[in-house]
Amino acid sequence: MMNSFTFGQYIPGQSLIHSLDPRTKLFSVVIMMAAVLAVNTLTGVLITALFTGVFVGLTRVPVTIYFRGMRPLIILVVITAAFQVFLVPGEVIWRWWIFSITDNGIEMGALMSYRLVMVFVLAQLLTLTTSPLQLTDGLERILRPFSRVGFPAHELAMIMTIALRFIPVFFEEGSKIILAQVSRGADFQGGWLKSARNLIAIMVPLFVQAFRRADDLALAMESRCYTGGEGRTRLHEIAMSRTDYLVMAVTAALVPLTFVLRT
Repeated sequence: MMNSFTFGQYIPGQSLIHSLDPRTKLFSVVIMMAAVLAVNTLTGVLITALFTGVFVGLTRVPVTIYFRGMRPLIILVVITAAFQVFLVPGEVIWRWWIFSITDNGIEMGALMSYRLVMVFVLAQLLTLTTSPLQLTDGLERILRPFSRVGFPAHELAMIMTIALRFIPVFFEEGSKIILAQVSRGADFQGGWLKSARNLIAIMVPLFVQAFRRADDLALAMESRCYTGGEGRTRLHEIAMSRTDYLVMAVTAALVPLTFVLRT
């Protein structure tokens, strides 16, 4: 059963986004992330939000799954928005003691919060619609030209994919460890000093479990005679279709549009 943290998980489906080549999805996600981080006007925000919304709708993945995966992001968004609201200079709207809220601070806080949420949604879009094998193949094909100069394209792609897929596993393990420690009488309530001390009871077994999983994975790969990407073949070769080129062309239109929207 899917846990509450969905980032890094893959949900099989028959949508248009699921059927795209992984290289197309990587290209589109990177372009849209760059556009989201570059725009600084209301028009730019609306257009990038429209692009993202269309792609999310085409995945046919319930929107609730995206919101469920954003729960750990809420604290980061709140902290980032607070720093912008209280520290960015501008026309003062409200002041109390050494704290003041400015018009520019509110604008920047909203813009930074939007950027964080959109980047996270786009990252979720990629992982929710791309299997680990497809993601590894796509990254390897993109990095393959660098292998001519000795760059380990296959190994790097595999490491990145494994690290990405282990994120929800670690969150699930952390939840189990917290429940186990609470059942043994651990108290995670109280001041920050007490919470920091109790955090050791979570981090130590979590790191032990992480090293154990890494060791099991290494043994499994070794038992299957894995020696790297050289000479390896694939059962299913990825190939670009007309739909992939069309999606890439539409997404690439954001590049010149982003410069226009910044003015």
